[in-house]
Amino acid sequence: MAKRGGRRSTTHKQPSRQWRRMDLHLHTPASNDYQEPHITYLDILRQAEIRGLDIIALTDHNTVAGFGTLKKELEQLLWLEEIGRIEADEQRRLEEYRRLLNKILVLPGFEFTATFGFHILGIFPPETPVSFLEHLLLTLNVPLDSLYEGSSTVGATSDVLAAYRIIHEAGGIVIAAHANSGNGVMLRGLDFGGQTRIAYTQDPYLHVLEVTDLEKRGRYTTRRFFDGSKPEYPRPMRCIQGSDAHRLMRSSENPKNLGIGDRVTEVLLGEVSFNALATALKGNDFSLTRPYRGPAKPIDFVQLAREEGESIVQSFHASMTQRGGYQDRILQDICAMSNSNGGTVYIGISNDPKEEPLGVRDHHKAIERLETAVSNHFSPEPNIQLDSLPSQGKRIVRVIVQPGTEVPYAIDQNRFYIRDDSGTNLAVRDEIVQLIHKGLGATGETAVVAPAIIPPPIPAIPQPKPANESVSEIPRTGVEIASSEKRDGAIYHTVRDLRNGSLIKNVTKSSARKLWRYAITQTESGAIKPDKLRWYGNKALVDRRQKGDNVWYDLAMRDPDKNIHIYFGVTDSGLDEEWLPVVGE
Repeated sequence: MAKRGGRRSTTHKQPSRQWRRMDLHLHTPASNDYQEPHITYLDILRQAEIRGLDIIALTDHNTVAGFGTLKKELEQLLWLEEIGRIEADEQRRLEEYRRLLNKILVLPGFEFTATFGFHILGIFPPETPVSFLEHLLLTLNVPLDSLYEGSSTVGATSDVLAAYRIIHEAGGIVIAAHANSGNGVMLRGLDFGGQTRIAYTQDPYLHVLEVTDLEKRGRYTTRRFFDGSKPEYPRPMRCIQGSDAHRLMRSSENPKNLGIGDRVTEVLLGEVSFNALATALKGNDFSLTRPYRGPAKPIDFVQLAREEGESIVQSFHASMTQRGGYQDRILQDICAMSNSNGGTVYIGISNDPKEEPLGVRDHHKAIERLETAVSNHFSPEPNIQLDSLPSQGKRIVRVIVQPGTEVPYAIDQNRFYIRDDSGTNLAVRDEIVQLIHKGLGATGETAVVAPAIIPPPIPAIPQPKPANESVSEIPRTGVEIASSEKRDGAIYHTVRDLRNGSLIKNVTKSSARKLWRYAITQTESGAIKPDKLRWYGNKALVDRRQKGDNVWYDLAMRDPDKNIHIYFGVTDSGLDEEWLPVVGE
């Protein structure tokens, strides 16, 4: 149901929905690099049936000739049957087509090669005319004489962002093919990146990332990279997997050459249709898709999130009772996430993946109580969706918090909260000012002020940011002491919080938060000696601290003017690839 003009909605799982298996990246003999050109389209459908697929997409290189061939063959058999001139073997083929197409939704598509060789999948409704898709490829600047070659090399075509928009506006599902590997938009192995990678992976017309490491766990998986916790990548991206099959079955000689259904994604659908699929893939409920692992135990979405732990975009609460302050802490997380890039709050489960979930008794009433609490305490009302998910036999309430459009959000009119790497805090005065600037669309002072060299435990003069300093190299989490000033026997610091871009003045060690206090203590001690660090170009590792699976780094960077910047408490989510050799990853 929806409340207050759709600003908040509650959804519950519908019993009719089922997990369906899909492989949206299949080639056919219409691609000139197909490894088994003798196979038929019935062979492809039969193999899809054997692998238990419910939905497939035929995505040949810069052509729809494969889907067109299948469609023409089927139309020819239907015409022969209609006029009564169909032979026995043709009748058997037609019946086989009918049987398989009744079980498997076959979608037309293509794997388009954009400028610089990046691959993009466009998936369309089954009734889409082949001529329409061919015209679309011509619009994307695929040469007419290459339209039926099925080649991944087609010369100068449209750029990535234009391709996203054109495919989206034509009604297609836009997927960045094998984004984390060769010809992928994550730009692996290329010298240029930064803003280009952000644009290619955060564009609003891009719906899904296809990745090759969906089943892997760890801090450096692609799905974890795009979970919304990185400030420069604030839009969480749905990640799926597909086989990119150029043959029926995996090659025994080269296991990297996958066959149909060797990398499968499951999607939770009420019906097997293009519209239902598009709604699921374009939506922001990431629990609707998961990697398929055969007959093994299916993925527990809540447990997977739990194993990843607390972050700037997700939190866990074992209870939501008012006694003990549990409900207040949930509201504070909702407020903090609304004031930043959004996130997800899980209720009925702790953040310890080894503990058994407690669950929420009568989750329907619990959701209603939480809705009422949000309405009574928030100003303005945040944009959230509430539902429940199963985990180890218990029901867990989930709150999906959308990035706020009316920042700042407050609880009881006067309490403003912000979110850092793994916690929620009351905003201080300068942070509230930044939130107001953000809400008004204004540019705050943090856009032009940058940190100084590391100050000793005596007054230090702030240094302006060098114009030629590379912004992309600065970590996106952690804090930095921008300047220090001694007044009346006390040292006052200006703290630059890299997690939210705030510049907070007049912070003392006694008034500082946890990470701020650590940075101030290290700075005032004068223990860090830049000339003693081991430098990798202009970067150095100062210290590394680990507790469980959580790792924090203290890092140093030398700008072109030889000023030294120290970043305290940087997490993995704040590191670009150029920092990984420095921290030993």
